[in-house]
Amino acid sequence: MNIALRPWRDGDADAIVTACNDPLTQRYLPLLPAPYTHSDALTYIGRGGNERAVVDENTGEVLGATGWTPGRDATAEVGYWVMPAARGRRVATTALEVLSAELFKSNFQRLYLQTALSNVASQRVAIAAGFTREGIARGGSRWRDGSRYDTVVWARLADDPLGPSPRALPDLPGGRLTDGVVVLRPLGEEDSLVTYNMRILPEVSGRSVVGTPIDPAVIARNCAESASKWLAGVRAEMTIRRAEDDAYLGEIAVYYAEPVLREAMIGYSLTPEARGHGYAARAARLVTDWGFEIGMARMIAGTAVDNIASQRVLEAAGYTREAVQESRLPGPDGTRVDNVSFAKVRPA
Repeated sequence: MNIALRPWRDGDADAIVTACNDPLTQRYLPLLPAPYTHSDALTYIGRGGNERAVVDENTGEVLGATGWTPGRDATAEVGYWVMPAARGRRVATTALEVLSAELFKSNFQRLYLQTALSNVASQRVAIAAGFTREGIARGGSRWRDGSRYDTVVWARLADDPLGPSPRALPDLPGGRLTDGVVVLRPLGEEDSLVTYNMRILPEVSGRSVVGTPIDPAVIARNCAESASKWLAGVRAEMTIRRAEDDAYLGEIAVYYAEPVLREAMIGYSLTPEARGHGYAARAARLVTDWGFEIGMARMIAGTAVDNIASQRVLEAAGYTREAVQESRLPGPDGTRVDNVSFAKVRPA
């Protein structure tokens, strides 16, 4: 799509009102008036400044907005929003690329932006436009009710290469993995309830290495922010579902803690009804093969010594038992338990 950036005009007011009353825009731009009126739009247009309309170069249709706020030492914070009808057409990415090129020509040296951990679409825009994830700003923004939330900080420098910033954990091919019996899909906000119901089971929470919160609000937030961790290359969390009816069976994740060694760890849990049918081994084989396809050299896993069922899962998935690591895992009430380590090496 060919786009252009231009100053706002009074005739754009209706488009601005439509965009700024959209629930998604209202959610992530909490300083906007609610409801947003025609008068609010004209006030916004009259301020001028560094805000630009993003328009279709051929038709003049308003597609969105972008702009910047200058900082000290040749830096600027950039931002964008997209009309509801124009989403999914690479509008924000293209606008950010065009704006970045213009600002760098004007001698800006560092551009940055912030996105909510749950705003996956905006994070994908940042990556596609060549911005690199730098870290988390605790309490970096606030919701409309005044509560604070963490934001992801992204930046692009004037001498960064063109094109998307690299990702350690790419998307699943076609958005899923399947062997015809089970289907693995990225964990999302819509999976909060089933995830909560499984994670609070004593046999699941008691064997969790990464910790299992029992607060449903915390789990809901974790599910909503799961995609952000995937984009960051930290971990890829997926639900396990039965292919024939999409029934929820459990979850599985790839934890990428050793990028230098190209080694990742898998972990999984099943609902009681799903156990004993070979679903976990199928899921483990799928994520392990995917790990090798994206360049992992070794995939590892571990279980408590008495967790025979999990050890059988790993053996069925082609993993080899390597050692018993003393006091490797956290146990109940602050204790430590031994870990049986398993590994599978990328085929030559």
